[in-house]
Amino acid sequence: MDKEKSTPRPSTHLVNDSKLARESWKVFQVMAEFVEGYERLLHTRPSVSIFGSARAKPGDASYLLAEAIGQKLSESGFSVVTGGGPGTMEAVNKGASAGPSLSVGLNIELPNQEISNKYQDISLRFRHFFTRKVMFVKYAAAYVVLPGGYGTLDELAEILALIQTKKTRRIPIILVREPFWRPLLRWFQETLYTEGMIDEADLHLWQYADTPEEVVSLIQAFYKGKSAETIDESL
Repeated sequence: MDKEKSTPRPSTHLVNDSKLARESWKVFQVMAEFVEGYERLLHTRPSVSIFGSARAKPGDASYLLAEAIGQKLSESGFSVVTGGGPGTMEAVNKGASAGPSLSVGLNIELPNQEISNKYQDISLRFRHFFTRKVMFVKYAAAYVVLPGGYGTLDELAEILALIQTKKTRRIPIILVREPFWRPLLRWFQETLYTEGMIDEADLHLWQYADTPEEVVSLIQAFYKGKSAETIDESL
């Protein structure tokens, strides 16, 4: 009986050398983004990372609220970090730039799109979403999440997962406008928790706020009334 012929294993020599070189150099691009991010953001502490919709328009209630939150945080001694884009991000950066603390934008390069807003004291540009995500978490004393779409939900899920798995320290997660978030978080409780996908403790990782004053108060309460400078020393 003839022996069954096995399928030959692909040879690594078939990979084009120039393509291999391009792929290898991407590692250095990623390293460069990490190094620049760490070096420049280290001096922004303590900072608060803020997320929300890019679709909010100047003059909208959501835009004005985001602007007021940015200014209140800046006046309270916190640098403010956003995605650097339009909408809520622009509003937060605008508000922060009116205060004494730094207004920071972590901008992402997208094809044929210019999304950066002009209210950034420090503006970093990233090619890779995952390095940008690390920078949002690395030096954050708190996360503030305003109403938004898929991108905002992605950032919220990211910090929840990191804290749940203890891959990052526990920090305040503040959801602005409780009525917007309540249906989603009810699903967390009635479906995820009921089905055993999360623990009861995972339902207590966030808090709600409706005003800039409440946002700052919740952050200060989490750190037991410490000033922004003292919070920085404890991070």
